[in-house]
Amino acid sequence: MMSNTNRPTVLIVDDTPDNITLLSTLLKDKYNTKVATSGATALQIVASSKVDLILLDIMMPDVDGIETCRRLKADPASAAIPVVFLTAKSQQEDEALGRSVGAADFLRKPVNPDQLFTRVAAQLK
Repeated sequence: MMSNTNRPTVLIVDDTPDNITLLSTLLKDKYNTKVATSGATALQIVASSKVDLILLDIMMPDVDGIETCRRLKADPASAAIPVVFLTAKSQQEDEALGRSVGAADFLRKPVNPDQLFTRVAAQLK
């Protein structure tokens, strides 16, 4: 068992508390987790602490996931952090837009736990 200090930190960004609870519960045994309910809060967390991976909801009020990712990738301090979009959207255009702003991967909602673990582990390698 890795100590908490050596575990990667995953930032979960979603405006739906149930989604945050589910993802935090799934990931807490393997990763340190931080949560944000908005893109603006996510940007503040990334600016003030170490984050190894961001799970980012696309559809959020105010600053959506696409804009949040765009801002993360524009900042040299956070540009290298992999962003995995979480989305209920399944159109190719949505994925193309996400990739165009720097997303490393996509997970469809509702999240499949096995897929979640595989994608997170792959991005943290």
